[in-house]
Amino acid sequence: MRGGLVSPDERRRGHGTEALVRKMANSVSVRIAQTSLPMFLCYLVIGLLLAVLPTFVHLRLGLSPVWAGIVVSAQYAATLLTRPRAGLMTDLIGPKATVLSGQVASLVSGSFLFASAWLQHRTILCVSALLASRLVLGYGESSIATGSITWSLGRVGLEHATQVISWSGIASYSAMALGAPLGIWIERHYGFAAIGATVLALSLLNLTLAVLIAGVPVVGGVHMQVSKLLLRVLAKGLGLALGTVGFGVIASFLTLYFARRYWSDPAVALVLFGTAFVATRLLLANSIDRWGGFRVAIASLLVEFMGLLVLWMARSPDAAVAATALCGCGFALLFPALGVEVVREVDGQDRGAALGLYTAFLDLAMGVTGPVAGYVITRFGYADVFLSASGAAISGCLILIVLLYRVRMHEGRDLGRWVRASET
Repeated sequence: MRGGLVSPDERRRGHGTEALVRKMANSVSVRIAQTSLPMFLCYLVIGLLLAVLPTFVHLRLGLSPVWAGIVVSAQYAATLLTRPRAGLMTDLIGPKATVLSGQVASLVSGSFLFASAWLQHRTILCVSALLASRLVLGYGESSIATGSITWSLGRVGLEHATQVISWSGIASYSAMALGAPLGIWIERHYGFAAIGATVLALSLLNLTLAVLIAGVPVVGGVHMQVSKLLLRVLAKGLGLALGTVGFGVIASFLTLYFARRYWSDPAVALVLFGTAFVATRLLLANSIDRWGGFRVAIASLLVEFMGLLVLWMARSPDAAVAATALCGCGFALLFPALGVEVVREVDGQDRGAALGLYTAFLDLAMGVTGPVAGYVITRFGYADVFLSASGAAISGCLILIVLLYRVRMHEGRDLGRWVRASET
């Protein structure tokens, strides 16, 4: 450019840059990534807490593993109770507003958590603050997770449902895998109060970034009754719940399991779980469209079952780490495989509610797993909790095999009627 004039080459380069920026802004992957970011930051907070709360409650406060499980599971109990409401909110007021309400709740949760750090010498008050923090965070998680998925579907369309649900899982579980070692590092170097301050900072950042993303219009239409939606979701939700038990015991008690065996670096196992999870989703997500959600979910549960069995029999930290990674591979595609089948069976105005009900089964599993696993540990020992989880995984596999058989029989009857109609 000379004397304020723009040369033709510079003008073409400028137009090319603008076109590239517009193309990136309209890219399906970019639009999905934008609305997956709130979920990533939400689950980064959850990952931070899962890594430090069990040891804080059990070792620092001196309470039993059952109490550690109750504190961890309180969040999932709250998420279970509020997930259907979050789904209805996305259908009625829009997914962006639902996500923003969840992020405000995360800020409140961080405030309770920060306060609990200064109440360690008053056990009852400390546990009360922790429970309050977990309950509020449960509402925040349900609103952010359900709202983010529906927000992405509204931006890119149902034809990209597999990609949307897969990337939502990548965002959530990669964040949890990153949050686990980060939480342990922060707690070791700066104390539990720094965990509360970090949660507050991440929640504020999440709220600020979400405000800048464009919303989507609310889909009109007559809404299906919740009872009918629940019947459509029930079998798939049970499969998801039974497969989630394995993840629940790993997330809640793997750190204590390593500590009891005097094995070092449980964070490595959690990181490998997350790494295997993300890698499996990136490499094999297309298998859902190719083979169908039910077949992929059945295969996923079988892999998770084998990983939990190896974890039960592990006699060295290396074997336990490898088994945890195998569980990550198995759990990776379970949620999107069954979730795609859920959203394909409902109309657009009921999609948020259906996803909310479906995901509530994951919350149910996480909410029940903590206290029950704590009881199993108290009665039988840490290793047996992984054996129990493997039994849940194979039970879910059997339910899905029956469901797949019924679906195939129904499709066969429909095909027979179509053939007879065409012949007449």
